[in-house]
Amino acid sequence: MESVSYWHVATAILVPGVVLASWIDWRYRKVPNWLNLALILVGLTVQGIFHGWSGLGMGLLGMLLGFGLLIIPWLMHAMGAGDVKLMAAIGVWLGPLLTIRAFCVGAILAGAIAVVMILIGRRFWQAYMNLGLIMTKLHSFKTAFSDFGSVQKLKSTSQLLPYGVPLSIGALLVMFSRGASWWTF
Repeated sequence: MESVSYWHVATAILVPGVVLASWIDWRYRKVPNWLNLALILVGLTVQGIFHGWSGLGMGLLGMLLGFGLLIIPWLMHAMGAGDVKLMAAIGVWLGPLLTIRAFCVGAILAGAIAVVMILIGRRFWQAYMNLGLIMTKLHSFKTAFSDFGSVQKLKSTSQLLPYGVPLSIGALLVMFSRGASWWTF
């Protein structure tokens, strides 16, 4: 009988966790703190059980990296705090290298999903106007970190992308493709 590995446990816990986070984010446009905290605490515990202090350290490093990758967009009012905490929770389980990969895959998917949402919703003009607003927002440090052009202001005129969905899909793709030769970059 094969023994249970770290990735067996990670799959059994992280997969339903991020699927639930995605569904809640899609439905309510919010990733709940209780879910993110549970994924973080259980992830750190599992890292410690399977890999000892080094696993705990890698989990903490992945968590800090996941958090750090999205904190600037959050500070710029470009996304919700739940998305930032979800990426931190994913980082606990994946560690630093796979967290970077999951973030990159998630960002690419977010762009593709946004384009599809614009095309399906026929929101070309609104997307063009929002792009102009974002460019104006980024014109100066003062406006970049202000509420000007925030997701809260845009949600009344735009169909917003629940970012937890592409982040979760990116994490799942990276998890299930660990060791694939196309990851050797």
